[in-house]
Amino acid sequence: MWREARIAFTDSVAALNCTVIPAHPWIYGLGQQTENGAYLSPVNAITYMVDKLAGMGGTADIVIMMVAGQTHSSFMDGLNQLADVFPLPAFVQVKRLAQSAVELAAEKMQIPAKYSPELGAAIPLSVPTNRMALAAAAVKKAQEEAAAAVDMDELKKQLTEFAQLRDGVLGDIASGLEELQGKSAKAWVFTARGDLTATLLELVKGIPLQSSVYTAAMMLIGDNLDGIKGMIHDIDTDSGA
Repeated sequence: MWREARIAFTDSVAALNCTVIPAHPWIYGLGQQTENGAYLSPVNAITYMVDKLAGMGGTADIVIMMVAGQTHSSFMDGLNQLADVFPLPAFVQVKRLAQSAVELAAEKMQIPAKYSPELGAAIPLSVPTNRMALAAAAVKKAQEEAAAAVDMDELKKQLTEFAQLRDGVLGDIASGLEELQGKSAKAWVFTARGDLTATLLELVKGIPLQSSVYTAAMMLIGDNLDGIKGMIHDIDTDSGA
């Protein structure tokens, strides 16, 4: 069933394999494209997902996360928070597309800059072939240095530095996990497991925020999505959360 929940990482998160189906205004044939922006309602987004599931049959574990809003600002607030907590590539892509749409609209309203004969500032030149050549040169230099006579004191120094670097990396990973676990985002979620026919009937019941015009949703389909479900924390409405 549909419900608003808090999305946050926990220690129980585990690796898993699943199919990801996104629904957002920039999918060809799904969203409504106008001069003022791209729009998609929650009903149309879920209808799109229902059509995807209808052709599968059988049983599956389903998780859907959705953010929606009546204004672009409220939609972006929810999307930014969810993409920050759960940076699924599809969420990150939608975030970038939405930001690009706003920037493009702003650029259209700006007065073009005056022509300037001055040269632009110098920037590092970086193209694939150039990077490959630099990398090859670095490898060759490393090989030559490795072939040189080994100084034991220098080797001990390098081993000590490596151990310090390793400890630093492990510490950064631990602190990064703690920081990630401290973040959370609100989203509308739907979870179901079992016969897909029954899931489809439940999916179209009580679709939230039906009057919204901005929507982004991600549907995860797999055999066991308990690792993802562990991130979903139901909001206690009695506590005023």
